[in-house]
Amino acid sequence: MTNGDEVRTVRDIAGTGPLRRTAPEGGAPPAARRGPPRADAVRNRAQILAAAEQLFTERDPASVTMDQIAKAAGVGRATLYRRFPDPASVAAALLDEDERILHGRLAFGPPPLGPGAAPGPRLAAFYAAALEHLERHLPLALGIRPGPDRFCRGTYRNWRAHVRGLLLAAGAEDPDVSVDVLLSPLAPEVYQFQRHTLGLAPERIAEALGRLARGVLPDPEMS
Repeated sequence: MTNGDEVRTVRDIAGTGPLRRTAPEGGAPPAARRGPPRADAVRNRAQILAAAEQLFTERDPASVTMDQIAKAAGVGRATLYRRFPDPASVAAALLDEDERILHGRLAFGPPPLGPGAAPGPRLAAFYAAALEHLERHLPLALGIRPGPDRFCRGTYRNWRAHVRGLLLAAGAEDPDVSVDVLLSPLAPEVYQFQRHTLGLAPERIAEALGRLARGVLPDPEMS
């Protein structure tokens, strides 16, 4: 790799991490000399994301290939790979905007989802909002491969930080272990099994997770 080449990770391409660039010795980083993206680059990206969203919705997300995405988008393989290394990173990019909105609601929205409510009701509201997100975007969430990569993405880190903060605010024991236990019901594969294999209604799942939240973090005012 030569000086000035971009170093990209899946998180960078998906928009969930900073893009790290090496700068020529004694010079400014390449980003400082670059203008806005070309119109054709913006158009290609939009075509890729639109085509991929349809593919992830119409078929098993795990079966979608980069060749299929390129063909459906009407772009060359080289154009696709310049932007995304694999189908999982395309799915992550599609999820980013909705996840940013949810993160904003957690940080700045009205209670009980946002600040101002007790930790138990906030956790119950978070579960309900996260389930709505999964219901809308389950094919895309399933398109992100399970395993360590998923835990490194911005979404899981943001959700983990939020729930851990609620555990700390409630004085719960060992929040570093409990937080991942409380997030496990929101794994896309779990939600897919409950909704489409068992046929459970979203409202029933949300009610059960609400009871879990109130059991783990009881509201002091209700004691």
